[in-house]
Amino acid sequence: MNHYLIKEMIPEERPRERLLTHGAEALSMTELLAILIGSGMKDRSALDIARELSGDLLKNAQLARTQDARELTKIPGLGPARAAVIMAALELGRRLAGAEPMEYKTIRCPEDGAMLVMPRLRYASHEYFFVILLNSKGRVTAVEQVSEGSLNASVVHPREAFAPAILHHAAALLAVHNHPSGDPTPSREDRERTRTLCETGKVMGIPLVDHLVIGDGVYYSFKEHGLL
Repeated sequence: MNHYLIKEMIPEERPRERLLTHGAEALSMTELLAILIGSGMKDRSALDIARELSGDLLKNAQLARTQDARELTKIPGLGPARAAVIMAALELGRRLAGAEPMEYKTIRCPEDGAMLVMPRLRYASHEYFFVILLNSKGRVTAVEQVSEGSLNASVVHPREAFAPAILHHAAALLAVHNHPSGDPTPSREDRERTRTLCETGKVMGIPLVDHLVIGDGVYYSFKEHGLL
C-alpha cells in the first residue's frame, strides 16, 4: 500500500482541511492524530505515524490510558514535543468529558451516578476515590476527590470521605472509586470499606446511599446487589 506525504495529497483530502470543511466528527482516529502530530519526517508522513500509533496503542483503549509521554515516543517519528501535544489533548478530553454542569442533576439510580464520573475514571491508570454529595432531593451539590492511590488500591479513612459532606452540608453521600484493571468486581477490601462507610454514615446522619466501583465502561453497585 502506497502512502503519500500530506503535502502530496490534494488539499480537500488533507486531514486539517477535511476538519475545517466537514467538522472533526467526520475524521477517522488516524486523521485526528495526524493533525495533532502536525508534521512527519522524510519518507514518513504524519498520517503514517498516526497509523502506527492507532494500530498499536489504541488496542484495548491503551492510548486513552497512557499517562507517560515516553510511551508515545517509541513510535518512530514521534518526538517529545508532539507526544506532549497528544498527552495534553487526551487530558483535556478527559477533563471536558467530566466537566458536565452538575447543578440540577439528580441521582435517581446507580447508573446516574456511574455516568457522572465514568468519563473521568474509566481510563484512569491509578485508583481514585470520589464522593458525590447530594441534597435532600437527591440533587448533586458537589463531586469531590478524596484520595489517589496506586495501580491497585487507594487508602480512604471514613473521616476523609465524610469531611466534604460536612463542609457542603450534604444530606447524603454516594461513594465512588475505580479499578484501573477495568473489572469493577469489588474486592474484600472494597466490601469492608463499604460496611465501614455505611456505619459511619448512620452515626453522622449522612447516609451512604451507594458505593460504585467503576470499570472500563461498566460499573458495580453495592446497592443493586443488595449489599448496602
